[in-house]
Amino acid sequence: MGRFIIEGGNTLKGEIEISGSKNSALPILASTVLLKGVSVINNCPQISDVFKMIEILRILGCEVEFSKGTVVIDSTNADCCEIPSCISEKMRSSVVFMGAVLGRFNEVITGYPGGCEIGERPIDFHIKAFSKMGVDFEENGCYIRGFGNCFLGTDINLDFPSVGATENIMILGAVSKGITTIYNAAKEPEIVDLQNFLNKAGAKITGGGTDTIYIEGVKELFGTEYNIQRDRIEAGTFMCAVAATGGKAFLKYAKAEDMRQTVLRLSETGCIIKEYNDGIYIKRENILKPVNIIRTEPYPGFPTDMQPQIMSVLTLAKGTSIIIETVFESRFKHILELCKMGADISFNERTAVIKGVPKLKGGFVNCRDLRGGASLIIAGLSASGRTFVDNSVYVERGYENIVEKICLLGGCIKLQK
Repeated sequence: MGRFIIEGGNTLKGEIEISGSKNSALPILASTVLLKGVSVINNCPQISDVFKMIEILRILGCEVEFSKGTVVIDSTNADCCEIPSCISEKMRSSVVFMGAVLGRFNEVITGYPGGCEIGERPIDFHIKAFSKMGVDFEENGCYIRGFGNCFLGTDINLDFPSVGATENIMILGAVSKGITTIYNAAKEPEIVDLQNFLNKAGAKITGGGTDTIYIEGVKELFGTEYNIQRDRIEAGTFMCAVAATGGKAFLKYAKAEDMRQTVLRLSETGCIIKEYNDGIYIKRENILKPVNIIRTEPYPGFPTDMQPQIMSVLTLAKGTSIIIETVFESRFKHILELCKMGADISFNERTAVIKGVPKLKGGFVNCRDLRGGASLIIAGLSASGRTFVDNSVYVERGYENIVEKICLLGGCIKLQK
């Protein structure tokens, strides 16, 4: 499963370029199944989740080439509506193929989606929404089949602003008859990115970034070229790494307006953060200050995908911080690993109390999920001695060239396969 080996104690300094957004790339790639002709997706991160999405596209009959951050997809001869469970169970984002494949073939057969084990992430929101649009469903073991002859626009009220459900409704709604309105829609920047891509392909979608999205169905979508936005979670992760090690860095292409809560909370720890048109500068000068309460919430609240990373920073703050996780009920698996390194953290199902310590110490720890793995790397970079982070495959799902970027900033890390 791979292992990161980290020599701690080096201050991170310098400049790196933030990669394209993982959480934008995955739904955009899935949606290309709907498009007639060739699509060119630029700034696509070279990460294992993207490679799995490409594998699914090829299974569906698309021709795909991926080189130097550009994915070229020709969906002209797509002829398959089934995604094998051995593929779908490896990644949560396989669920966004449902809307695209239904829109293309009027049928989809897929295994239940997998990914990181960070709590229940049911696809009930997706099924309920699709059913309102005219999709029938049947289950057979580990597979689910959706089918229908005519999909109709309708009003959909989401019980929770699910990013994946919002994306799936947008994709199927783009080629359904009539107008689809999503209420309580997810407002993440990645939703706006998907809207912009689909509109460039001929869709008529407005409201992305608000809680109400309007989709006027069109007969067909056409291949187009698109540049994916930069990854706000990767940017936040490196900001935390700089804060934890007491360094300073410029993160090229990071967009502060998409990560206000991360910027705010790191500023509260005493970090100096400056915003520029082409990136973000962060510097830590003094002892880290604790943060009273961080509550994870759907965007524009503090992102659950940044909770583990900022926790690693707060383990070194002078005082007590509290984190309340409201989005996923099992996203504290990294805590026991941090405690192996000397962190002082107590927690129950949803709340963690972090009492800062002067220094973490290296040791043997295990990744249990993508962002938790990133938090352990941050801890290892700031710790004294050597840290071994096992199960690197989780981190490789979502961070492009993370070893090279850390080394470019002066960190000492290597990946042992």
